[in-house]
Amino acid sequence: MSRQLAEVLIKDRLITQAQLDAALATMKDKTSDPVRVMIASRAISENKLLEYLSRKYSLHSINLSKFEIDKKVTTLIPVDLVRDLQILPLQTKNSSIVVAVADPTRLSAIDKVRLVTKLSVEAVLTTFSAFDEAMGKYYGASAVISSAVSALGIKDKLDGGKKQSEGLENFQVYDVDSSYDQKIEGQGEAVIAFVNGILAECIRRNASDIHVEPYEKRFRVRMRIDGSMIEIAEVPLEMKRAVVARLKIMSRMDISESRIPQDGRIKLKAGGKEIDFRVNSLPTLFGEKVVMRMLASGNLALDLGKLGFETRQLELFKKGIYAPNGLVLVTGPTGSGKTTTLYSALAELNVITDNISTAEDPVEYNLEGINQTQVNKDVGLSFAAVLRALLRQDPDTILVGEIRDYETAEVSIQAALTGHLVLSTLHTNDAPSSITRLMNMGVEPFLVTSSVNTIVAQRLLRRVCQKCKQPVKMSKEEIAKIGFSSLELASLNLLKGSGCTVCNNSGYKGRVAIYEVFDFTSALKEMVLKGESIIDIRKAAIAGGMKTLRMSALTRAADGSTTLEEAIGSTMEE
Repeated sequence: MSRQLAEVLIKDRLITQAQLDAALATMKDKTSDPVRVMIASRAISENKLLEYLSRKYSLHSINLSKFEIDKKVTTLIPVDLVRDLQILPLQTKNSSIVVAVADPTRLSAIDKVRLVTKLSVEAVLTTFSAFDEAMGKYYGASAVISSAVSALGIKDKLDGGKKQSEGLENFQVYDVDSSYDQKIEGQGEAVIAFVNGILAECIRRNASDIHVEPYEKRFRVRMRIDGSMIEIAEVPLEMKRAVVARLKIMSRMDISESRIPQDGRIKLKAGGKEIDFRVNSLPTLFGEKVVMRMLASGNLALDLGKLGFETRQLELFKKGIYAPNGLVLVTGPTGSGKTTTLYSALAELNVITDNISTAEDPVEYNLEGINQTQVNKDVGLSFAAVLRALLRQDPDTILVGEIRDYETAEVSIQAALTGHLVLSTLHTNDAPSSITRLMNMGVEPFLVTSSVNTIVAQRLLRRVCQKCKQPVKMSKEEIAKIGFSSLELASLNLLKGSGCTVCNNSGYKGRVAIYEVFDFTSALKEMVLKGESIIDIRKAAIAGGMKTLRMSALTRAADGSTTLEEAIGSTMEE
């Protein structure tokens, strides 16, 4: 932390005590940095701060973003010391080493660098943002991966991989058999460093999934970030068995069994937060593929008002979940946020006077006050079997993880018709298609119309990067062809990202949800009973005010949340 620097800035009247107090009040924990908080909130100009500190401490300033550091230099000072002192080694010349700092009040501890390197130390000054970016590049999890991959390929450099692995701050793996932390095919330390590195990089980038994939002539690791897959590492092919074995041990799988799929979990503690990875292994033509889904409960925002529903859509959804009985369905592809929507609905309904139970496969997050049951087909505990048992548990609200077959659909509908509120998911392209899906499973139309309250379809679109966003110029004719309403045209704010280090040059950072809420009114139920086509039912719902996924996506593009390309490419034409 730069508390000492903050006091210096107050003394020299660059900031006020009130500004410091405001920064301290917004800090999430005691390890945060008030100066960085004030820079982020624009209470201080970073460039002016650099100019002031350069004059005050008689230090040369540099543009660190344009400086490439030799990897050999980064190994001269231990990683933990670099992080502790908040210094960054840049280069060596003659008998001295040049280090960059953002906070010059830390220079009093520079003697430690002199003792470790046996070199005289010269300090230069840089901005906090450039310093943090360089630290992430050369000492972050991605650097750990790079170092470990190098170690995997060259057997006599395992110590480097070990040191980098130890540099991961507050990174702890729970429930791992310590006897496994030994040489794996002679390269155990580098394997441990590599696996820890990809998990840490997943957390740093807030990726949703990690794919560890063996092929005939290569072995690669990819991550899904904001819905898109990117490759982050390629590992020597001969190491695939060791890396997969390490992951299976961490997940408490059977490493002697590679012929059948297996499921497991990895539990970590990083940055003070507990994070789970849901792990699945699958035999493929050239070895086992391992996919890990990150489940960070700290990222689960259980607040319906913050999910992204538009006002009218939220009213209709709440109308459905607050009904005394009936079926509420959430539909969308894998990774579209259905679990978050359903858990948020449960959090809304979770009061002491109600008994709420779930049947899930798997249970992704632990919810206080809700009775959660894990489906286990191996012992005959299917969704339908759990649901039948839950009906004897005096429930008020039941969550069924997914309606996959007629048996589950039948029991869910019977529960909905006998005074219970049932929440569940389906896999369909839009909300009205869920009606057809249920009938195709064998559910009679009159049972569908009697039980279903509300159906929600949803998608996640990539959000425009706030750091590199810029306006998009289009002619009125081009805009009119896309399908914007006259109201949206009046306040159009089309944006796109030009690409920067924050978004890995993709132009996108984070995701935004869009929804299609189908209110199953009496008129629409009558159309179903008459056997009218789902196309006509959909048209009637739109005429009645339903906003489709494409309409919602265009609204998000109009307010600058996402791009036109993303809005159009992720939704179907009406």
